[in-house]
Amino acid sequence: MAKFLLSAFADEAGGGLLSQIRALKENGMTHIEPRGLDYGNIADYTEADCREMRMILDYHGIGVSAVGSPFGKINIEDDFEPHFEKFKRGVENANILGTKNIRMFSFFFNEDQNPEDYRDEVFARVERFCDYSVSNGIMCCHENEKGIYGDIETRCLDLLQTFAGKLKGVFDPANFIQCGVKILPAYELLKDYIEYMHIKDCRYEDGFVVPPGAGDGCLKELLLAFSQKDGDRFLTLEPHLKVFDGLKDLEQTGGADSVSEKYAYPTNRDAFNAAANALHSILKEIGAE
Repeated sequence: MAKFLLSAFADEAGGGLLSQIRALKENGMTHIEPRGLDYGNIADYTEADCREMRMILDYHGIGVSAVGSPFGKINIEDDFEPHFEKFKRGVENANILGTKNIRMFSFFFNEDQNPEDYRDEVFARVERFCDYSVSNGIMCCHENEKGIYGDIETRCLDLLQTFAGKLKGVFDPANFIQCGVKILPAYELLKDYIEYMHIKDCRYEDGFVVPPGAGDGCLKELLLAFSQKDGDRFLTLEPHLKVFDGLKDLEQTGGADSVSEKYAYPTNRDAFNAAANALHSILKEIGAE
């Protein structure tokens, strides 16, 4: 049985690293997947930046589940070499931060580009990512982002099978929903390759992201299935909830019903807390907390 460890993209709570740490601790989370930080995106962090960050995290007892990098989030026809050089720094930063995982992607496509036509180029680039990271003690973890080669379950399987042993999967149910993929069959297809999971829910009808358990992500069933894996398994909260600055004014004037979406929050921190509370409720319901 898996032991779930709770992590988050805490930049969605707002603020710099210390504010993010407070949000994590106050919501019962022990790890962070760093992305937006005091000095910009984690991909832009220097060795010195990461050493400073590691000292702060260690002091506060927060671990790093994975580096939430944007590597692979360029168009398939963009120049790969400068991107790959930056990736190398990202792998070194992962080692400094004490994680074995770096999140990555399989390249964006325009509407006039057929992903299948670019399979060879995608795989050549992914292989370079994987070979470099594995040789440095880090594992690439591919996320099923909308609009990339691996945005549907069959192409994810193609990648994960081809690079088995040096590429693992990150399962993001909301991203699959936005691509029209059925969640539980997709998990069943990919389960042998999934290293950790993003906790983000969504609705098929409009692609709108909602709190965990309020959408079509089958999170209760999904987490029950994921709990059958062995060892420590990260659940990384990625709220992506709507922050509506004018909500308080509408409530004061009795106009809250005019808000088009039910799930809107006055601040980033409110949105983050709502998503965290929803995740804790699901875990309690399935006996995983």
